Formats: sequence, structure tokens, C-alpha cells
Amino acid sequence: MKTFLALTKRNIKVFFKDKGMFFVSLITPVILLVLYATFLASVYRDSVASALNGFPVSDELINGIVGGELFSSLLAVSCVTVAFCSNLLMVNDKVNGARKDMMITPVKKSAVAVSYFAASLASTLIVSFVACAACFIYIAATGWYFSFGDVMLIILDVILLTAFGIAISSVINVFLSSQGQASAVGTIVSAGYGFVCGAYMPISSFATGLQNVLMFLPGTYGTSLIRTHALNGAMRELAATGAPVELIDGLKSGLDCTLEFFGHTVSVGAMYGVLIGSTVLFIGAYILINILKKPR
Repeated sequence: MKTFLALTKRNIKVFFKDKGMFFVSLITPVILLVLYATFLASVYRDSVASALNGFPVSDELINGIVGGELFSSLLAVSCVTVAFCSNLLMVNDKVNGARKDMMITPVKKSAVAVSYFAASLASTLIVSFVACAACFIYIAATGWYFSFGDVMLIILDVILLTAFGIAISSVINVFLSSQGQASAVGTIVSAGYGFVCGAYMPISSFATGLQNVLMFLPGTYGTSLIRTHALNGAMRELAATGAPVELIDGLKSGLDCTLEFFGHTVSVGAMYGVLIGSTVLFIGAYILINILKKPR
């Protein structure tokens, strides 16, 4: 345990010592928030107005719905993409030879692997919570409808999504051995993850075949969870205005708050089960790969 804690502490220090890596990880969610609010807000607003189908709703409530959608989209993407950035330490250690030095010591491979995971999780959670705080400030300025329970559930979703991002990035990064490979993987993930998880565009807007394929990806359920909790308050307020249940259900379905797996509605509990189960599976695979992988 002492060895594991020492390695974890060392990895966290190395991450924060690299000012470039830390600054990029920290500034990325803020840049995304500005870009989302600048370019996507009007698109989301038109989409919400169309879904309301002429039902009279205040501008503040529409801003609250749009803000919740932007909020959830940003966090769903940044929790995973930032995880890939902060988890590059294991690749850097391979490049500069630090990993080789660790392997000639009596330290167990599993302890080294888990220390990388724990350090990356701690570092990424700091960035994720900073991004979450920035989003809360944005929502407070546009239209706040969150209850205390909603805030706690959003924080839980951020923790689970960050852990999922670290788990999947660990499995991928363990096979990388150069900065070029790491940069290529980071670019692909940053460019494509937002689309396949339904953050940029709701999955409901895709063709049926593509929807069925995306429903097999755990990230889809993570996005739906955080979107559901980010829009809970606005949906309660919409119901209080006398909006028909059919209209609210249609809006939830259009915004991916409600997902269907081959015609069957997926419950919130099932979404948590998929996200947590896939995270545990990736963590186990990561540790097993490190134990069985022979050093070059």
C-alpha cells in the first residue's frame, strides 16, 4: 500500500509539474463552454422552440432548457477527452525511460498500473469539477432551475463519467509508446467522441440503424444521465406551466433524456448499471493487460 500511495503521489506531482499539460487540460472545458454558448446555443434554442410546437413558454425557461443541454453536452465530452490528456503520463514515462526504471524494481506491475489510474483520476476530477463550476455559473446567468438533488446527481455523474474516461483511456494508452501515437489518439477522441456519445447532436436525430449501433456504447448512457439530471429542474418547471405530458415526453425523447434500446425504454438505474459495469470492466482489462504484457 505504501508503494502504491508513493507512486500515486509521484504521478500527481509530475502531472501538475508539467504546466503545459495541466494548462491545456484545464483550459479545454472553458474554451468548449465559450464555443458551445457562441455557436450551438442558437441551434439548440431553435430545436427546443420547434419541439414545444407553439406552446407558450417564457424566454427564461427556454434559456434554462438550452443551458441544461449545453451544460450536459460539455461535461459529457470534457470528462472523457480531458481524461485522455491527463492520462498521457504513462506514455511520457515510456518515452523518457521512467517506466523502465520502475520495472527493474520489486514493485508489482499491478501496483504501477493502478497508481497511474488513481493519479489520472484525481487530476482529471480536479479539471472536471472546475469545468462543472464554470457551467453552474453559466446556468446561473441564463436560467437556474436546479434543485439540490439535481446538483448532487450531476456531481455523481461527473465522477462516474471521469472514471469511465480514465478507464477507457488507460486501456488504449497502455499500448502506446510514443508522443506521436498519443497525439493521434487524442485528436481522434476529441474530434469523434462528442458525436458518438450524442453530446453534439441528440441520438434521436440520427437514422434508426445508427441509433441502434450507438446504444451499444457506454458513453451514450453517460451523456443521457447527465442530460437528464441537467434538465430535471427545467422539465419540472415546464410541467408546472401546464404543458401536456405528451409534449414533455416528446421533448425528453428528442433531447436523449429518454433512451430506447430496440424499442425498450432504458431506465436510469439501467444506465447507471451500464456505465459503472463498463468502467469496472475496462479497469479490470487494464490491470490484466499490464500483468500479462511482456516488457520490450
